[in-house]
Amino acid sequence: MKVLVIGANGQVGEKVVDKLRRSQHEPKAMVRKKGQMTKFERKEAEVVLADLEEDISHAFKDVEGVVFTAGSGGDTGKDKTELIDRMGAIKAIDEAVNHKVKRFIMVSAFGSDFDPSEWKEEMAHYYQAKAAADRYLMKTDLDYTILKPGRLTNDIGNDSIEIAERTKQRGGSIPRMDVATTIVKILDVHASFKKSYELLEGDTPIEQALASLEE
Repeated sequence: MKVLVIGANGQVGEKVVDKLRRSQHEPKAMVRKKGQMTKFERKEAEVVLADLEEDISHAFKDVEGVVFTAGSGGDTGKDKTELIDRMGAIKAIDEAVNHKVKRFIMVSAFGSDFDPSEWKEEMAHYYQAKAAADRYLMKTDLDYTILKPGRLTNDIGNDSIEIAERTKQRGGSIPRMDVATTIVKILDVHASFKKSYELLEGDTPIEQALASLEE
């Protein structure tokens, strides 16, 4: 499967591209600046220039799956969050539908489906954007999986996670490396289609945790 990675230049996205290159799948890295293309070309990974704030339809050519891991970042304002995390995500969903791309992995945020009263005021706009994109995706006929990781860290991944529609913990963290591994491995887990999962660091090996979703 050729998989378009939207947000490939991000910390999770680049790891997803690297792991896809070592899997049975083939990555297509989507970046928004010409200067970001070189590192993927050096890795001999297919790369396409497209900006979520503009037309991205050309990026979906010959694509069979999509991983949306783009984000506005913590240092940007509410306007950028709206443009990328909500409107950009919805644009990507629409393009997937238009191009008949069935598989769609959405990297959302732990807590995006909490009651708004539980959101910290300074983060409410971020969760609102993520929640809106998630709801939009769930109304489509795409074979989607929504992953809601906890606080992302740069710790060395231990290939063990906790994944469930509702995890036992009501918060926590997870290494970016383990998020990327989970994304690549869950692509072929049919039991995860049209499902939404919280994702945290845990004690269960990733393959075993994903196999349990089939039970």
